[in-house]
Amino acid sequence: MPEPPEPLERLEPLAPLDAGSEHGAVYQDLVRHPGARAEEVAARTGRDTAAVRAALAELAAQDHVVPADPTARTWEAQPPIRVVETLLARDLLRHAAARQAGADLERFYRSARREAGRYEGLEVVEGGPRFIAAVKHMHRTARNQVRIIDVPPYYGTPADNIELEELQRGRMAAGVAYRTLYYESAFDDPVTAPIMTRVIEAGEQARTLADLPLKLLIGDDQLAVAALPGEDPADLSVLLVRPSSLLRALSNVFESLWKLAVPASASGTGTHLDARDRQILTLMASGATDEAIARRLDLGRRTVVRRVSALQQALGATTRFQAGVQAARRGWL
Repeated sequence: MPEPPEPLERLEPLAPLDAGSEHGAVYQDLVRHPGARAEEVAARTGRDTAAVRAALAELAAQDHVVPADPTARTWEAQPPIRVVETLLARDLLRHAAARQAGADLERFYRSARREAGRYEGLEVVEGGPRFIAAVKHMHRTARNQVRIIDVPPYYGTPADNIELEELQRGRMAAGVAYRTLYYESAFDDPVTAPIMTRVIEAGEQARTLADLPLKLLIGDDQLAVAALPGEDPADLSVLLVRPSSLLRALSNVFESLWKLAVPASASGTGTHLDARDRQILTLMASGATDEAIARRLDLGRRTVVRRVSALQQALGATTRFQAGVQAARRGWL
């Protein structure tokens, strides 16, 4: 039987867009202070000059900043919109890697299924009822966290859906962390959307992604349940994976996809933007301050602060730059 697929490369945070990171602090200082020296950036950001120089070198390697003079004593930030587009282009490559990982996992599964009797930690069962039973067992036994990739088709009855939601809400109330990746149009699904909204309001961390390779649940690091439908919708094979190299591979796939995904909120992802909010988002993504946005759009500063806060919340973003990235991903800009 082949070796499990290599884990996807761990994805770095959107460093230049995260003001709390070393790289983000340096990049955003250059956005506000073009042509600055490393020493000046260090003084303004409260960081060591050597650390700032190292961050500048790494940002330059990613084409996020460029020397402003031949001796590289002063630096310029690349336009934030260009940085966002670069990151989005890299995301496309990572999406392709995610799809390849899913294909590799399926090939591995098919081979493992043939040899299930000789592979420790792997059990194959058949049918929707066995899948639902395994999922309920996972909810009841998880102690720390449950990670879920939620994609159609669905195999439970309406009564199963109610029981699963109640189980999840009860486990979250008991302190178990839930992180769920939903398919991109889940908020438009008349069955999935109401449940999704309620569990997010109850404390689930949720993200959405267009290309999800399989239906998967991972309870702690003890058990994974993967559902792989056949050509006939009634033909479902369920893979139960206990601690093993395959479980580690599945865990790595989930974490890589989680970093690619867009944060979701209970208000949904289909928020309508008027022209004014779109202008505000565009200016936010370019690094403009609240005061600059207010002057540019002839708005009161309090109005801008209120709209920026609402937009960040709707996008699931913690910083203004992240909001710009998320808005671009969703086609809001």
